[in-house]
Amino acid sequence: MFSKRAFVTALVVAFVAGLIASLALRSTVGPAVVASHSSEGVARRIHWRVPLSTAQNLPGSGETIVWLAENVAAASGGTIHLDLFDPGEIVPAFAITDAVRDGKVQAGITWLGYDQGKIPSSALFGATPFGLDPPGYISWWFFGGGRELADEVYGEHNVKPLFCMITGPETAGWFSTPIESSADLKGLKIRFAGVGGKVMQRLGASITMLPSGEIFQALETGVIDATEFSQPITDKALGFSRIAKYNYFPGWHQPFSASHLIVNIDVWNALASADQVFLESMCTATVARQYGLSESLQGPIIREYRDSGVEARYLPREMLLELKRTADEVLNEEAENDEYFKRVLASQRDFKAMYGEWKSLAYLPSDL
Repeated sequence: MFSKRAFVTALVVAFVAGLIASLALRSTVGPAVVASHSSEGVARRIHWRVPLSTAQNLPGSGETIVWLAENVAAASGGTIHLDLFDPGEIVPAFAITDAVRDGKVQAGITWLGYDQGKIPSSALFGATPFGLDPPGYISWWFFGGGRELADEVYGEHNVKPLFCMITGPETAGWFSTPIESSADLKGLKIRFAGVGGKVMQRLGASITMLPSGEIFQALETGVIDATEFSQPITDKALGFSRIAKYNYFPGWHQPFSASHLIVNIDVWNALASADQVFLESMCTATVARQYGLSESLQGPIIREYRDSGVEARYLPREMLLELKRTADEVLNEEAENDEYFKRVLASQRDFKAMYGEWKSLAYLPSDL
């Protein structure tokens, strides 16, 4: 028979052995699985902190992110939870990829163009000036090699990108005075993002990058003279029309605007394959929902312009041609300096040319 002391020793050994086994299991599973419980007491198998580059309260883009998180929870029976954080709450708006790469958070949702300072080709996954339209980008991503290129580019940065949202063109910008030609851009202080910002800079504008929450104050105080950010519904919520009364179109710099759920690669690889498929499928559904939602929201805002003193104007054709020439120059130069940029740009251009064979014949002209 065991003595009391031997019995206690055996219990301690068993406890330590169980603790070691538990820690070993956790290290195998990795940070993708976080034990927690929902308010309803449902055990959460996956609980991620997800910083955002766009605030949740912004109509269109923000509400789509909330829809994604709510439906991931609902469809998983509460076992998968995405805990959303607005820009700056835990990670600055432009530093989300760094935080995901370094494992500070499991995942994030961002516009990849914000990474172009460190990953030049990232801008093309977010928006390409005079590039594909939204249906073309969706086709390219899923069936034209886009997803594989993004995996290759971001895999080198310890990140798995999931295409999760898309809108149609943004506006070409909000200005306090009319824009008649590219000469009017010289010396203009403007908030502009992506490769489009480099194009504007080439034409003489002074470019700055600001997160959405800082743009209105910069306009109001004269730190910037003009801005672009998103589509009319979102720009209205940010108050741009209270200061700048000329809203220009078309969105040459962002004929599509794609955002991605990015996941730390170790976290992603630790997921069960069924959970990977589930999250990719939820993102694909969100792409369709946001595109439909964003297209439905803009017309009423344009109609409101007349009553609010805002003028919606189309850029002169000669100016668009000059923007196109300059954009091609900038894109070609970027391609010469970065191999991934070259490959992604060539892939998009080839797909656009092929897609154009169908698009030019299949769809009715807009004036019929």
